[in-house]
Amino acid sequence: MTSLHKPRLQKPRLGTTALIYLALAGVLVVGGTAVALDGGNLFATATIVDMLTRTSLTGFLAIGMTLVILCRSLDLSVGYTAALSSLVAATTMDGQVANIPLAIAAVLLVSGLVGAANGAVTAYLGVNPFITTLGTGLIIKGYLDTQYKGPAGDVPAVFQQFGYTRLGPVPVSTVVMLAVAAAAIWFLRSSRTGHHMYAVGGDLDVARMSGIRTGRTLMTAHILCGMTAGAAGLLLAARFGTGSAEAYTNLYELDAIAAVVLGGTLLLGGKGGVAGTVAGVAILAVLDTVFNVLQIDPFAKDVLRGVVIITAVAIYARRQLDRHARRPRFAEGKAS
Repeated sequence: MTSLHKPRLQKPRLGTTALIYLALAGVLVVGGTAVALDGGNLFATATIVDMLTRTSLTGFLAIGMTLVILCRSLDLSVGYTAALSSLVAATTMDGQVANIPLAIAAVLLVSGLVGAANGAVTAYLGVNPFITTLGTGLIIKGYLDTQYKGPAGDVPAVFQQFGYTRLGPVPVSTVVMLAVAAAAIWFLRSSRTGHHMYAVGGDLDVARMSGIRTGRTLMTAHILCGMTAGAAGLLLAARFGTGSAEAYTNLYELDAIAAVVLGGTLLLGGKGGVAGTVAGVAILAVLDTVFNVLQIDPFAKDVLRGVVIITAVAIYARRQLDRHARRPRFAEGKAS
């Protein structure tokens, strides 16, 4: 008689996206408790508005960054593109309400062209995206530093409402960012190009042999990344009331990459999504708000943010290793 031991049934595990939203809830609880012990209220209307306002700018940049990272690429020029876009918007508007549609179109065109240049050099010339986008960013920086000595242009008050108007406690900019995120989620899940992005990031050679036009897919990701940076530039212009040539000094691209990685998207590409990125953006916003309310030293704040990001990525990596290491085991008994 031969006996066969059945493999143990593995308990269902939370997906990465569910895990990051659970982490967001945990950060809110811990942060709220810490602020309450200090005599404050993390969930006061003014504080909630501050948290949501912080999500908007980083959110736009992180959504586009998710697309390129899914393709196993990168874009270090988004902060510079956002600064350039704010100037294009403000100078095109020139204080005239009638020029707003033209300014928005001009920003999306310019930022899309920057993304197309990044994509073309990376996809068709084979240049590493780190070098490509860093070079593009430095070119834009050089242009901004030589052509603009300070703020330029004039944003009409009507458009400035994009940066300050709220629907209850929710800023309009956050609503727009979430709408863009929803569109990106649909794009990745339902469109052919979205599926191709996962394939290109998973294995470029296999994707190419499967008939996917990998160069076109990578180009599309970079163009969309550039355009979301343009949207961030429009928000900067709305908040400042003018174009800001020095906005790139805030290193927005690093916050965007941190939010994407914190949201569970692998830097090696092929796995992740915008839904997790939105949660990553929210976690960074909550942490920054808590640190500001508690008046934590800026250096210590950066250290703590770094610890949180490294810990999160380490947890994702460990889960990934555990998932690959586990295999059904069959034990075959001896015949008796």
